[in-house]
Amino acid sequence: MFGCDCFYWSRGISELDSESSEPKPFSLPSPLPSWPQGKGFATGRINLGEIEVVKITKFHRVWSSDSSHDKSKRATFYRAEEIPEGFHCFGHYCQPTDQPLRGYVLAARSSKAVNADDLPPLKKPVSYSLVWSADSEKNGGGYFWLPNPPVGYRAMGVIVTHEPGEPETEEVRCVREDLTESCETSEMILEVGSSKMSNGSSSPFSVWSTRPCERGMLSQGVAVGSFFCCTYDMSSDRTVPDIGCLKNLDPTLHAMPNLDQVHAVIEHFGPTVYFHPEEAYMPSSVQWFFKNGALLYRSGKSQGEPINSTGSNLPAGGCNDMEFWIDLPEDEEAKSNLKKGNLESSELYVHVKPALGGTFTDIVMWIFCPFNGPATLKIGLFTLPMTRIGEHVGDWEHFTFRICNFSGELWQMFFSQHSGGGWVDASDIEFVKDNKPAVYSSKHGHASFPHPGMYLQGSSKLGIGVRNDVAKSKYIVDSSQRYVIVAAEYLGKGAVIEPCWLQYMREWGPTIAYDSGSEINKIMNLLPLVVRFSIENIADLFPIALYGEEGPTGPKEKDNWEGDEMC
Repeated sequence: MFGCDCFYWSRGISELDSESSEPKPFSLPSPLPSWPQGKGFATGRINLGEIEVVKITKFHRVWSSDSSHDKSKRATFYRAEEIPEGFHCFGHYCQPTDQPLRGYVLAARSSKAVNADDLPPLKKPVSYSLVWSADSEKNGGGYFWLPNPPVGYRAMGVIVTHEPGEPETEEVRCVREDLTESCETSEMILEVGSSKMSNGSSSPFSVWSTRPCERGMLSQGVAVGSFFCCTYDMSSDRTVPDIGCLKNLDPTLHAMPNLDQVHAVIEHFGPTVYFHPEEAYMPSSVQWFFKNGALLYRSGKSQGEPINSTGSNLPAGGCNDMEFWIDLPEDEEAKSNLKKGNLESSELYVHVKPALGGTFTDIVMWIFCPFNGPATLKIGLFTLPMTRIGEHVGDWEHFTFRICNFSGELWQMFFSQHSGGGWVDASDIEFVKDNKPAVYSSKHGHASFPHPGMYLQGSSKLGIGVRNDVAKSKYIVDSSQRYVIVAAEYLGKGAVIEPCWLQYMREWGPTIAYDSGSEINKIMNLLPLVVRFSIENIADLFPIALYGEEGPTGPKEKDNWEGDEMC
């Protein structure tokens, strides 16, 4: 199969632009389609129980930091505009100045009439407290205000003014405490080492994006899109003491897509997965793996049992008790054939789940490879292909694209890389065609990356670690066409029939321990003497997985099945 050319879509600010340049708005390469009819998906508003929220993406710049205030990067702060009548914001929005304008804040109103004896869900703040201020010769003054909520209410964000006078209480709303959850800092947006406050004192100052403390498909926390700032160190505890996030108390999750809409979303946004031009261990379907000789082994028994094509004879449920594992056939020709995989049969296995209290949908795409090939080590200028280190039977990798349930647009993608990974904003993704992203699978290891190149797993400072090489090739899987939805629990029992093999919680490959000392010596012996004696504790620089084979557990045994992506 042959792929098509892909282009890099970004409307960021170039280094040649002047410092006064402001972020330019980002939009996806192509317009969104008309989604199939449903309930609340992509209707622009979401009911959270006692309050209804809308997403605001139109902003007016209030203030920008400049390079003299900032140890690393500039930030720009915005007030929401074009707020629908009757709705109120919780705080202002901010982001790094050198990134495309790509964000939102929520605005809310009460979703039902409030009795005279009841506390309303939203109230004005009593007053504001000045958190920090700064004067800029180029950008004027910036004053950061934390709303002081009434008793029984919680502030949800911070606002910024360019004048020292306290803002009007009409500017934002606070939320009744029982409609909120705790939040934590996420990404640091701005850090100022030390600057004088208006009262003459000097304090460090940092600005953070926030997210709910509890995240995952069963969690109710909803991010409001505002930010948190403080003049103290947040490194020891990420929990934000002064502001919260919303809580979705509507059990119907009416803004989640129905099954027809899920199919339409996948067909519109489904990424194209590129495998390396020199990949020797291709993916396959699970059924192909079973049909072509995979065996189920049980502790205490020397002979493996053939697995039927659906996996119905695999032990289901429970946990990974190390009693069962899957392995390759003993026949060398059959084993070699199975290791190579079968690209023509491969398909993406899709788990659809709520994110951030049902305001987003996570489309998690799992890809199976019968075999994970040996690693390639990088030590300075030297590249050392291994013959066995890094190998294991059965390789489950995944990537996730997050869809905004207000609009149905692609918001972020998570690229899984071995035991880690990271979120990438839609503005920094390569698109193959229209709104379909590119995913690059690393040679032999099958980790996913957003752009071609070489990614080092180890110490980038020393240039030592495992190479992850990714490149475009003719070997592709188009997930918008070749996918199977295997789980979507929020749709209710019976909406999606989960395959038998998904219930197998044990390992998809045997565990084999290496003599790590012997393996390290082999690596060291390949190096020139001048390098060999200049690197101490080289073993600490490589992932522990290199010193043994351990077949992974299946998708449902992973933490991110119910939880959020870990990064």
